[in-house]
Amino acid sequence: MSRTLIRTAAFVRAARKHLRSHPKHAADLFEVLAQLKEDPFHPSLRTHKLTGALTGSWACSAGYDLRVIFRPVKHAEKPAILLESVGTHDEVY
Repeated sequence: MSRTLIRTAAFVRAARKHLRSHPKHAADLFEVLAQLKEDPFHPSLRTHKLTGALTGSWACSAGYDLRVIFRPVKHAEKPAILLESVGTHDEVY
């Protein structure tokens, strides 16, 4: 089942900033976003629930040190993924 990806302004800013300094990560990020649309809990994404200030959000891996932070939501009565942030482990946590 394909889900809609909803990009927050913070996600867009973080993605632009990260890809400007790490253009080689673009392919990994686009591949992960495609996988998130199909199955956000696919084992290859290593999706896990977050706690603390990010309670309610989930994170998945988009490479060795690249993480995507998201929330499963409903959009127009259908499952969607709200993309909140992207960056290295230290940047997003």
